Amino acid sequence: MSQQPVTKQIVTRFAPSPTGYLHIGGARTALFNWLFARGHGGKFLLRIEDTDRERSTPEATAAILQGLDWLGLDYDGEVVSQAAGVARHAEVAHEMLAAGRAYKCFASQEEIAEFREAARAEGRSTLYQSPWRDADPATYPDAPFVIRLRAPREGATVIKDAVQGDVTIRNDQLDDMICLRSDGTPTYMLAVVVDDHDMGVTHVIRGDDHLTNAARQIQVYQAMGWDVPVFAHIPLIHGPDGKKLSKRHGAVGLEQYQAMGYPASGMRNYLARLGWSHGDDEFFSDEQAKEWFDLDGIGKSPSRLDFKKLESICGQHIAISPDAQLLGEIESYLAAAEKKPLDATQREGLLAALPVVKGSAKILPQLLEKAHFALTSRPIEVEEKAAKALDDVSRGILKELTFVLRRANWSREELEAAVGEVASAHGLGLGKVAAPMRAALAGRAATPSVFEMMLVLGQEETLARLSDKAA
Repeated sequence: MSQQPVTKQIVTRFAPSPTGYLHIGGARTALFNWLFARGHGGKFLLRIEDTDRERSTPEATAAILQGLDWLGLDYDGEVVSQAAGVARHAEVAHEMLAAGRAYKCFASQEEIAEFREAARAEGRSTLYQSPWRDADPATYPDAPFVIRLRAPREGATVIKDAVQGDVTIRNDQLDDMICLRSDGTPTYMLAVVVDDHDMGVTHVIRGDDHLTNAARQIQVYQAMGWDVPVFAHIPLIHGPDGKKLSKRHGAVGLEQYQAMGYPASGMRNYLARLGWSHGDDEFFSDEQAKEWFDLDGIGKSPSRLDFKKLESICGQHIAISPDAQLLGEIESYLAAAEKKPLDATQREGLLAALPVVKGSAKILPQLLEKAHFALTSRPIEVEEKAAKALDDVSRGILKELTFVLRRANWSREELEAAVGEVASAHGLGLGKVAAPMRAALAGRAATPSVFEMMLVLGQEETLARLSDKAA
């Protein structure tokens, strides 16, 4: 379906409930809203739907803000608290009441339960129809009441959805929803509409589990004579097995992905591609994503989380990331994973090593493993597998090599020539000499090229490490 033409500044919002971690599905919803707003020169707003005071926690709100910050999704203005707007929500309910678009309902929970039980026994719809809808105010009792929307009984409500197409729901399938509870607090369904209207939201992009809510919410817009925003309900994310994403699939919260070492740029790219497409493009920058993203590109079917594809895209982003930016990302990862931070020497060594190692790592822990030689310090601890390469003959070769390298200019060409000279003198191939060198320089059997390590470490440190392991 073609999306509506843009005639005024686009305003989108992300409106999570602070009752737990930021789910990866919520992160993708935030990303879609952010991309759509930023790509059209609009505003991206953040609202915390914290009206459930018992379940909402400051810690969950902090986790949401931290997750958005890590993902790089900046929002405009201040964070809006839905709970702070309770008086405004109640005001709207009373406006509808005064205009005859809503009514007072004095039915008790017991009466509603009895109605449904009787309807079930008679095979009728259990959708509650309040006897107070058209009651004479003179008959109102002096008792607690709720304010219900006077929803249309005839016809249908059509959700013109930019992703799902036109979705038609018969009005006789919708009840007169409660807008204001008997204690004067607004319901979520009313609060969402009032907040979106007051915040000037033009496009509501959210999970398709909210699709049926849209019909009820449209009725509130119509009752108030407000413009209805463009709705775009996006399919949910499923696990690799095609079932709804849950904890059994592994990482679900966004902070878990940060702690596992996925770079934010790779996550943005992958999440954008999860349910949205631009031709066959898989790997792209933020600027390209902002330029390309539109609602037409969102598919109707649920997308599947694919960890191999996620790693592949993350690896490509690591490879092209500026070294200083990548260093900052690594330090954030170490903090998120509750690992020991880098000291000044390690930061300097890692920065020097990044150009050598970043082209072959898919996630940040792999990158750190490959850069181990630049992060460790003397005396180098040698792993068991690498130690096998340090026999007496090899130690003698390292001693000889140390002597030759003292006279070498520290360029790759000269280093290769010097090592090749020693290997030839012993009738050995380069690999046979490289193995003890890896053990001496890094303490590992698998490392980057010995010449790359030598160039990163510099002449003084390289000779010191080789001398430590020489005979």
